[in-house]
Amino acid sequence: MADLTVSFVQTALHWHDAAANRGSLDIALAGLTAPTDLIVLPEMFTTGFSMAAPELAEPMDGPTVAWLRAHAAAHNAVVTGSVIIEENGAYYNRLLWVRPDGSLSYYDKRHLFTLAGEQHTYTPGTAHLVEEWRGWRICPLVCYDLRFPVWSRNQPVAPYDLLLYVANWPAVRRTAWSTLLRARAIENVACALGVNRIGQDGLGHDYSGDSALIDAKGNYLVEAESESGVFTHTLSRTELDEFRAKFTALNDGDAFELR
Repeated sequence: MADLTVSFVQTALHWHDAAANRGSLDIALAGLTAPTDLIVLPEMFTTGFSMAAPELAEPMDGPTVAWLRAHAAAHNAVVTGSVIIEENGAYYNRLLWVRPDGSLSYYDKRHLFTLAGEQHTYTPGTAHLVEEWRGWRICPLVCYDLRFPVWSRNQPVAPYDLLLYVANWPAVRRTAWSTLLRARAIENVACALGVNRIGQDGLGHDYSGDSALIDAKGNYLVEAESESGVFTHTLSRTELDEFRAKFTALNDGDAFELR
């Protein structure tokens, strides 16, 4: 089985300006010259975390999906991040998983952030997404999902190898972000990646970043802290498999049915 090279972008976002955000990300990704397998962007990377969905939402054949397809093809990598999407009259905080051949899958954020009234604007998702990509099984989730370990739970039958969260997680709760991200890696015996934004949004909320890639033992492989940039690391298939062969905690988990 092959290693997996992961790249993620930690950046400030232009408030409610999709074209400006795509332009800034064009510049950031232009510096990504070495081969990579997966490029991860933050939650709502075209707008910032906003409830103004009627003004900001795009359709599935809109400019941001086209932009994602172009970058996936150019880098021969999956590109993923969440966008405000309108479909059949409903709005979704939708993570798009776009492959180099232009095909895509998506995951709609399950746990909507009621403290910001997200549930009044967006429709929650009902299903997980686990993607197989270049020999790795990857489970992408969105921001507030991080607080719900049952939804994130790995299973011993065909377990995922990498759990990832895209986020707009505010600085006031940065300790929770770092602690929970590390816990999700340890308890699921999987690598975990959390990609957050930096800067300040149009509502005055500050974001400290703290994006990080963590191995299945809970060790930090990459810590972005508050720095803006593109961060790349290659995950070792051998190291993950050898650790799981010795530490078989997933086999001892509780059986349950999620409703």
